[in-house]
Parts: sequence; structure tokens; C-alpha cells
Amino acid sequence: MKQIEVQIMGQGYVLGCPEGGETRLSQAVDKVDEAMCKIRDAGKIKARDRIAVLAALNLAFDLTDRPAPVVGGDANASGEQLQNLLQRMDNVLANDNQLL
Repeated sequence: MKQIEVQIMGQGYVLGCPEGGETRLSQAVDKVDEAMCKIRDAGKIKARDRIAVLAALNLAFDLTDRPAPVVGGDANASGEQLQNLLQRMDNVLANDNQLL
């Protein structure tokens, strides 16, 4: 697994990235950075952890607005993927120096 250095809301993070996943990771970082900066720039919330939680909820909410793809014939797969994403966000907030 490769280690990639990224910036999110002006703070550096070193993320683990599977081989060939650099483009997807970069896109994800851009989305998270954009979501967090938008919340920060609105000026109502200053704490980085609260901004991260709100950004994660906004991104997850956007995912739930889309029709759920059926993965491998299992309509519950998208719900499981969302739960995995939320669990990963909980882990990130517990360890602020690592996102993936």
C-alpha cells in the first residue's frame, strides 16, 4: 500500500492508498476538502472535528439521495457501504492524523 501526502482544509495528512487508487483517493480528498472548507467559510462552526462530522453527514446524505446500485444482486450492499463509510469517519475523528 502506498503512502500519499494530502492537504485537507490546510492540514496535512498521510493516507494509505492501494496501488492504482491514486485518482479515486485524490477525488475523494478534493470532495472532503471542498465540503469542509464550505462549512468553515460559512463562519458558524470553527472546531475542525465538528466541521468534519458535518461534512461527512452532508456527503453521506448526498449518497442516500441517489438510487442505490445493486451490487452483486444485493440491494442491501449500498446500506452496508454507507455504514462502513460512517464507521471509517468515526475512526478518523478518534485519530485526527489519519483519514484512511
